[in-house]
Amino acid sequence: MRSELSSTDQRVYRSGPLLGKLGLDQLMPMHIWAGPTGHILRAGPTLMKLRPDSEIVGQRLTELLEFRRPRRVQLMSELRAYDGKSVQVSFRSSPRTSLKGHVVSLPKRQGVLLNFSLGIAMAEIVRSFGLKSKDFAASDPTVEMLYLIEAQSAILDESKKLNTRLQGARIAAEEQAFTDTLTGLKNRRALDHVLTRVTDQRSSQRFGLMHVDLDYFKSVNDTYGHAAGDYVLQEAARIMVEETRAEDLVARTGGDEFVIVLMGCVDKRKLNQIAERIISRLEQPIQFDGAECRVSASIGITVSSLYETLDAEQICSDADVALYQSKDRGRACFTMYGPN
Repeated sequence: MRSELSSTDQRVYRSGPLLGKLGLDQLMPMHIWAGPTGHILRAGPTLMKLRPDSEIVGQRLTELLEFRRPRRVQLMSELRAYDGKSVQVSFRSSPRTSLKGHVVSLPKRQGVLLNFSLGIAMAEIVRSFGLKSKDFAASDPTVEMLYLIEAQSAILDESKKLNTRLQGARIAAEEQAFTDTLTGLKNRRALDHVLTRVTDQRSSQRFGLMHVDLDYFKSVNDTYGHAAGDYVLQEAARIMVEETRAEDLVARTGGDEFVIVLMGCVDKRKLNQIAERIISRLEQPIQFDGAECRVSASIGITVSSLYETLDAEQICSDADVALYQSKDRGRACFTMYGPN
């Protein structure tokens, strides 16, 4: 008990309101009991949690709270005039939490009892001060609202987890749909998607395109079996990925055929150097189960800068023409489409 309480307030406090103090805390954990002089004689445990660093008991009610509705309540006689009515207040110090309350004028000059609730800011206040359902009277609708908030939070959490799983599954499905399962390269579908994008007139994307065909691959399959052929395809895919950049696309378009899209590269000298490295590496024997599998590569090349209008089908066809020119020249070489 703070020393500011008058002897009258202390006698009133000792006599207690009509309800016992324990009963007040259980039924109205957010109450304030103000004595006849306006000093706070008692405050509910939950209300005191809203001001953990302040000693509420002993303060004047009007020093702790600012009355917003009705306004300008300064005297106990003014507050008693609102017996049975609702009030709206906020703390004078920060944080200026707003509360809704009900006024009861106590008999025998015991003062005024105010019972508060959190109002529409309930969720924020509960989070800020770590309040639990036990901090409210069992009949307080806040308890039900807390259950609803917790249920909603649990539902939202599960919804987020489900959305994350669905997003992951969608990405995995899309990735699988665009991936060649044997080599891990992109497939024909992915190539078509990229070519549609880079040949869009609005993209202004410059690129080089190589059509790569493995020479003598059928002989590997016929001599050593399909397991050896699969291994050679995987090794060829690895070599082409290593000889290109991360932003380039290497796709297996079927059997022993590959297409490489080199983003932003229309320099014929650089493209020739890349083709030479790929051919040189693929000519090296590939060891499989004690056998030496030998292949080479024929390559046809074209560049987007050759075309006034970019058409994916035409560009691929021209690269294919250049590829078969390489075949006709004896294989294991590359041909640039158009004037050299």
